Amino acid sequence: MANNKKKAFPVYLVTGLLLLVLCTAVSVAALTVPYERAKTYLNILFMDDKKLTPSTGVNGLVIVENEDIPTETQSAAAAELPSEGEIVRPAFGEQYAVLKCEAAGINVPVYWGSSAELLERGACQTTSSVVIGETGNVVIDAHVNTFFADLTKIAPGDEVVLFTEYGIFTYTATEQVKFENTDKRYVNTTDFDRLTLYTCEAQVLGTSTTRVGVLCDLTKKQFYTAAAGEEGA
Repeated sequence: MANNKKKAFPVYLVTGLLLLVLCTAVSVAALTVPYERAKTYLNILFMDDKKLTPSTGVNGLVIVENEDIPTETQSAAAAELPSEGEIVRPAFGEQYAVLKCEAAGINVPVYWGSSAELLERGACQTTSSVVIGETGNVVIDAHVNTFFADLTKIAPGDEVVLFTEYGIFTYTATEQVKFENTDKRYVNTTDFDRLTLYTCEAQVLGTSTTRVGVLCDLTKKQFYTAAAGEEGA
């Protein structure tokens, strides 16, 4: 009887060790998946080199919400709006626009600058791109699991509108693109008007280095206030 117990002991020991290894592996996997997913979403290709000032706000960031941006277009009134006007430059952390694409069901606030806090609230525009209404490339990104979950539903020909306090800017989607996070050809500055929307490629496990996006051409600019010298022209 004693001999049987001695023979069985190594079996119990090995079984216990195997169960311990198995439980450890399951625990590590369970913790890794959400970490990798979070890393994927936070690793969007941000190009902001503007640093947050540590004096005010949460982690030095002052977030300004703006619920007064008009997002409805009255065709009769909008037709009379000037195509050149005054642009109001936003402060870092300020919501200064609302992005809408009815075809894809996208309606999201746009903040000037990029940070984890801002990405929890809406889409972010890199400060290395031009302010909406200026000539150049307007670059906006958001999380693929939240505000830009339906970004790939925007098809060529769909209308995308950016509403601001100083005007309405209408774009037409021209091309869906896919690129690596090291490829900056779509997010660099341009000498022509373009809107670039992008996010991480959706991925269940691991960290995605691929970005998916939509390029849009500007088709109409409408300002609420005419530029100096333009009134009555």
